[in-house]
Amino acid sequence: MTFWEHLEELRRVLLRCIAVVALFAVLAFIFKDEVFAIIFAPKSPDFLPRIFGSSPDIQLINTELTRQFVIHMMTSFYVGLIVAAPYILYEFYRFISPALYQNERRYSTPLVISSYLMFMSGTLFNYFIVFPITFRFLGNYQVDSSVENLISLESYIDTLVFLSLAMGFVFEIPILSWLLGRLGILHRQQMQQYRRHALVIILIIAAIITPTSDAFTLAIVSLPMYILYELSILLVPSKHR
Repeated sequence: MTFWEHLEELRRVLLRCIAVVALFAVLAFIFKDEVFAIIFAPKSPDFLPRIFGSSPDIQLINTELTRQFVIHMMTSFYVGLIVAAPYILYEFYRFISPALYQNERRYSTPLVISSYLMFMSGTLFNYFIVFPITFRFLGNYQVDSSVENLISLESYIDTLVFLSLAMGFVFEIPILSWLLGRLGILHRQQMQQYRRHALVIILIIAAIITPTSDAFTLAIVSLPMYILYELSILLVPSKHR
């Protein structure tokens, strides 16, 4: 294929991906009640087990005339993108696979699948653990009893999306480490040698990701990150002597 034929094929791939995302986004827009029931579930007092303590139901507010409609559209797009992500990865893999060598093709398929699964694992971990704890802490935190918390719908959605993306990328640590190991940039002895340094970096990253300042939430985020680091050590090859 010539350069222009490759460009034309890429255009077709992009159009197919956009069409699938749009289809799922429209479905998400139509099934508004079901989608937002899932989105608003973490703010419910009964969402977390009783071990995390009790919390009143925090009501969200809207202060702009068009904001609810705009958020409805943006949320539908996010849902469409997440649902269509496997198809998008498949389309781009099919586009680049003819240019890969046989050994590269053997690794690329598990790499793409595992990357998506790890990212979704991170977002689910945030949805069920990190975000509910963060929302409960910040929603009830007061510098003084005379100052009431009025949390906007936009703030709720933005925080949920940000933490979901952050935890999704954090869960890519083993995949990234394995890839760097295959390229010869990283080896097991390095990761073992700098384990203490990694722990400090993990605590700093966890403190940046979580908007709260309490030690409990910091531990909830940093513990799986450290476990992922230890898992990465097992996946990275040893240094050749």
